[in-house]
This record gives sequence, structure tokens and C-alpha cells, in this order.
Amino acid sequence: MTHALYMLDPDPGPAWAPFAGIRPLCELRAGAHLVRERWETFVGTEATAIFALPHLAGFPEPGVPAVEARRAVAGPAVIGSSTFAPRGLAGQLPDAPARLMHGGITVGWSVPAGQTWTGPVSHAQAVNVEGVLLRGVHDLVSAIEQLLREDAIRLLGDSGAVPKGSIVLGDPAWISLRETTIEPGVVFDTRNGPVVLESGVEVRSGMRLEGPLWVGANTRLVGGPIRNSAIGPWCVVHGEVSTSAILGYSNKGHHGFLGHSVVGRWVNFGAGTTTSNLKSTYGPVRMDVAGTRLETGHQFLGSLFGDHAKTAIGMMFDAGSVIGAGASVFDGVRAPKYVAPFAWGGASSERMTQQGFLAIVERVLPRRNVQLTEPMKAYLRRAYDWLSQ
Repeated sequence: MTHALYMLDPDPGPAWAPFAGIRPLCELRAGAHLVRERWETFVGTEATAIFALPHLAGFPEPGVPAVEARRAVAGPAVIGSSTFAPRGLAGQLPDAPARLMHGGITVGWSVPAGQTWTGPVSHAQAVNVEGVLLRGVHDLVSAIEQLLREDAIRLLGDSGAVPKGSIVLGDPAWISLRETTIEPGVVFDTRNGPVVLESGVEVRSGMRLEGPLWVGANTRLVGGPIRNSAIGPWCVVHGEVSTSAILGYSNKGHHGFLGHSVVGRWVNFGAGTTTSNLKSTYGPVRMDVAGTRLETGHQFLGSLFGDHAKTAIGMMFDAGSVIGAGASVFDGVRAPKYVAPFAWGGASSERMTQQGFLAIVERVLPRRNVQLTEPMKAYLRRAYDWLSQ
């Protein structure tokens, strides 16, 4: 029996900064796939709707189901939490209300035909599922380390030949090139995992690509080593990148280190922008989100950059920094560990206006062949108002 799938976002607490309020949280990348895509594979069907903050209705990215306020769901259905990235397939679900569990924590619900889900169900049958629990955005770094290698192996398939002039360290069968343009002198290192480049990817001479690595369609890799990362479509990437997830449509066109970080859409890094991913004490990294301290448990953790964030040249970010959606960071050299959404400068309390933010967006989107439509403007206005409260 086919189950409908509904995604359920968590409450927008500090752990989900800088993405809470600017995008549904199931639209974040866990390994090579979005959280929603992992649930769709798990259940075997596309999501019907996302239950998230009301102002996110009309979320404008292609292929995303409708965003709605939480409501009753008639079975047969699965309600999957955006705080969990499933592995594998669901298998046969019981013909009774079921609580999907991972490590003793509820990560979803299964609703049989003829019944309706309105919220937590007492005495539901427990079904254990495999995957990665996400306590916040910082755990998407853990997801890279736990999921990306197996994702890349599954994504191997028909491939163009590795071009002459390339250097291969490891098994050439673990290189997947799909209508890509590769200049001579590129090093492919598959000793720790596959390298998968989707259609339209361009790689310039001198790049070192170390698996596991997945790069989305139409991204340009223009210099430096990249390893153990998932880079979405329509990006430009230069400099050293390690153990990072980039949603897509972002620009890191210059030198600078990006490590153990999460980058949203439409982010732009000024030349020389560098993230620290390790404290000098080698201790666990703490985050501070608008005065709320969070213990991440991660020894290696870089920065979290919200959608539409921008950095000036030469900016430096401490381990565990959080840069809010739409922020433009240019005060000084070393940025604050927390930069509020739509900040103008970073160190001061000044914010850009809604009109100023939309003017920047209108200039940026056409650079990736995307036009800013009236529905997109309306959505961004609502997000601006919510995040500016």
C-alpha cells in the first residue's frame, strides 16, 4: 500500500539558525540529498506537503511541495520529521498507528488507512528506523561524514571517460562524469570514496577532487582542493573546501578555507574569506545564537551561513559562527560569532532595509539565470518581516 508523505518541521529554535524562518528545514542538505529527498526515497513517494511556519507558504524553489500549516492527515500516510535523515527504505509498515523511532527518539509517524493523524499518538507501535538524527543545523556536518560516502557509491552509474591529462589516485570506476568539462591536470582521488560530478559541471586545471565528493549540475570548480563535501547546483567554488555542504546557487570564487560548514543558497564569499573549524584547545565547539549558548559536541565545526548572506574580502570566522540570512558582513576582519539576519556590517546593530535587501536579490538572481518574480518577492518580504521581529 502506498503511503502519502508529509514533512514536519521542528519549532524554529536557536539550533536551527540561520535557516529557520527563511526556508523549510527539510530543504537542507544531509549528505548528497536534501532531508526531504531522503524521506521520499525512504517512503517511496514524493512528499505531498511540508508542515512549516505559515509565512513560508509559497516557498519559491522548483520541485518543493506546498508549505502549509500543520493539519490533520488521513492515512495511509507517513509524517516524517525534518530533524532526521533516513537511510534506506521503509519496508512494510504496520497496519496500525506507528511511532518511527531512532535511538529512542521519535522521528516520524505512520498512519494506517482509515485513521487520521492529528499529533502524537499514545501507545503507538514503535518501529525502529536507520538514519542520522539532526539536533540542529550543525549536525548536517555529521551527516556529511556519515552519509556522503554511501550516497556517492549509490550515485555511481553511466559515466563519460576520464579525460586524458587527468591524474587518478585510486579506482577509476569510482569516478562518475556526466557531460562534464574537465581541463587537463585535474587530480581525482577516490581512495576514500567516489567523486560524482553531475551534468554541466566544469573543472579547471589544477583542481584536486578527493572523494567522497558530490557536485551538482552546472557548478564550476575553478581552483584548489575539495574533499568530502556535497556542493549543490549552479555554484562557483575556489579555494580549499573540506567536509562542507553547500545548498546551491552560491559563489566562493576566490581563495579561502571553508571547512566543516553549512552554506545556504545565494551566499557570496568575498576573496580571502576563511572559516576556522577547530578551537586552539581542540575542545568541543560551542555556538552562541542571539545570546543562547549551544553545546554542539563537535570537535570540528566551521560556520553556518544563511541564505543570501554575503561576506567582504578578507573576513575571518571563528569556529561555530552563525551568519544570519541576508546579512552583509564587512566590519573589521574578524566577524562576530553571531551575525543577525539582514545585518549591515555585522558588528553593529544596523540592519539593511527590506527594500535594500530585495534590490540586492534582484541584481544577484539573474546571474544564475533566475528571475525575481512577484511571488518570490512576496515570500522574501514575509521572511524578512518574520526574521526582523
